[in-house]
Amino acid sequence: MGVNLTKGQRVSLDKSMSMALVGLGWDTNKYDGGHDFDLDASAFLVGSNGKVSNDGDFIFYGNLESATGAVRHTGDNLTGEGDGDDEVIIINFAKIPPDVDKIAITVTIYDAPIRRQNFGQVSNAYVRVAKISNENDLTGEEVLKFNLVEEFSVETAIVVCEIYRHGGDWKFNAVGAGYQGGLEALCKNFGVNV
Repeated sequence: MGVNLTKGQRVSLDKSMSMALVGLGWDTNKYDGGHDFDLDASAFLVGSNGKVSNDGDFIFYGNLESATGAVRHTGDNLTGEGDGDDEVIIINFAKIPPDVDKIAITVTIYDAPIRRQNFGQVSNAYVRVAKISNENDLTGEEVLKFNLVEEFSVETAIVVCEIYRHGGDWKFNAVGAGYQGGLEALCKNFGVNV
């Protein structure tokens, strides 16, 4: 069992971790809005200016892998049904380009305004990081977990965490910051052309 973090905590990742599984999970509250929930995990590979260097550094259901293979999304889960991770992002630290200072991990609600949905209708959201031995290991050894316990009433996007360089090491920051405007707002924030 890994370390449980709270919002704002920062921890160093194990120096021996060459690959990490970032698993994100959630449940939707009972809700009769006529639409299913489709939550989507994404990763933004950003430089020191907080922006992507190109649109290919935005990893999501429409672009599952970065050009170097450093970050890979295992695929879109349209329902979030069942226990465990709903979506998974694999990070290979050895392949991350030197100009990438941070990987921002986010979750958004697909078509939230049309479906009249927000994160106030989502519960038990978490992110976990596991040390894995290869990219096919979808379980790994969990090293940390961050449960998003904050109530988000109107937000349609969340920056869940950041994995960032500090000196020669990689660290984890439990962010948990909500945004209105969904994926489009996050893309604009991180410099992706929309």
